[in-house]
Amino acid sequence: MPIPHTYLTSSRREFLSRCGGGFGAVALAGLLAQDRSAVGAAESISGAIGNRSAATPGPHFAPRAKRAIFLFMEGGPSHIDLFDPKPLLNELAGKPLPDSFGSVVTAMGESRSPLLACKREWQQHGESGTWVSDWLPHTAECVDDIAVIRSCWADGINHSSGVAQMNTCSILGGRPSLGSWVSYGLGSENEDLPAFVVMQDNRSQVVNGPRNWGAGFMPAAYQGIRFNESGDPIPNLFPPEGVTQSRQVAKVDFLNQLNRSFAALHPEQSELEARIASYELGFRMQAEAPDTLDLASETEATQSLYGMDHKDTANMGRLCLLARRLSESGVRFVQLYHGAGSKWDAHSNIEGNHQGLCRQMDKPVAGLLKDLKQRGLLDETLVIWGGEFGRTPMSEKGNGRDHNPTGFTMWMAGGGVRGGQTIGATDELGLRAVENRLHVHDLHASILHLMGLDNLELTYLHKGRPERPTINEGAFFKPLVGEA
Repeated sequence: MPIPHTYLTSSRREFLSRCGGGFGAVALAGLLAQDRSAVGAAESISGAIGNRSAATPGPHFAPRAKRAIFLFMEGGPSHIDLFDPKPLLNELAGKPLPDSFGSVVTAMGESRSPLLACKREWQQHGESGTWVSDWLPHTAECVDDIAVIRSCWADGINHSSGVAQMNTCSILGGRPSLGSWVSYGLGSENEDLPAFVVMQDNRSQVVNGPRNWGAGFMPAAYQGIRFNESGDPIPNLFPPEGVTQSRQVAKVDFLNQLNRSFAALHPEQSELEARIASYELGFRMQAEAPDTLDLASETEATQSLYGMDHKDTANMGRLCLLARRLSESGVRFVQLYHGAGSKWDAHSNIEGNHQGLCRQMDKPVAGLLKDLKQRGLLDETLVIWGGEFGRTPMSEKGNGRDHNPTGFTMWMAGGGVRGGQTIGATDELGLRAVENRLHVHDLHASILHLMGLDNLELTYLHKGRPERPTINEGAFFKPLVGEA
């Protein structure tokens, strides 16, 4: 009996003709693989693990932003000393919080401390007249590209829960991070670089550690890849001297063979698929990443724009420039921690604490915005700035401020956001958000929306339940783009 689906050729010429016709399809498949969509990437990873979402990942509508850079000021910057001036605070300084504000419970318990004056000088900047304190002179030059949101609020009263919620929408650990949801929903624009990269300005442990950029219950392949804060951003990027490319390929193939054999017996361990993907990505990065990470190719003017020519700003300037180059090369989500180890947590000496930290990051952050704009990248790159919460108007230890999740400031720029506007408001002392209140769930929903993702349509099936990035809450904040 003839074997089904076979055809016997009558001559060598016919055989070669049929084989040659197939090579065109192979080339086409290779080109399509290089430009694969986020849906294909998500299916290849999730399908291999045997866990598919009920909804197909991918943009739900035309995105305003192709990529995002989240500048995370860890520890909680003081909004009432940076972006939200409160004249009444200085009038009542030294007195207790008025009874009309009710009882206030902070991380240190019920606060009965006197109000602490803000010693900053304030000025309106740009055509928009946005208020910025004298601690941020360089950011002040960019306010017409920035939407300042004064009415943010959260649920986390301490650093662990606050940082967890600002990264995952939950005060409890274990859920996927915002960058992981973006990676899952959109994939990478460049298959030779990670879709989600994390950097921090020092070696101190960020509160909660890698869980902040972890994938939670989703496949580990969607977690953030942390680059080093000094030296070579990617360890072992270059192969040892004398190791040929063919030898590298053989090594990766052998490791993948071992891992796939084990993965077939343990399909529930997504870490194996992530490890396989990381080996393959690591090999491809040896060709792509060196050029992307080569800051020496930047002009002196550009490096100076980021403050790399000054000791105080050189480190943060380097990271911001790396963030621009990574985004420009197709990395979807870059998260940059400044003050890693809760350095912004000014329970005492807020003057010395914030002055030094602002000096470190002000010029590099402004340089990032200016550089993106002059390169025509700001319109399609969403930049987010903020911490896990703000600071209280009441004093602590005489010259510091406590945690304040009930009202604080964040800002966004680029990516479809209408700059030159101040949105929302806190009360007369900056204690609670009272106008156009924006919860962390709404903040994440807005970031996802600007990137073309609906926070309630983007789902991942976990233990029979469709999970969503904002835990079934949150909505796009239309004033960000100038809509009512």
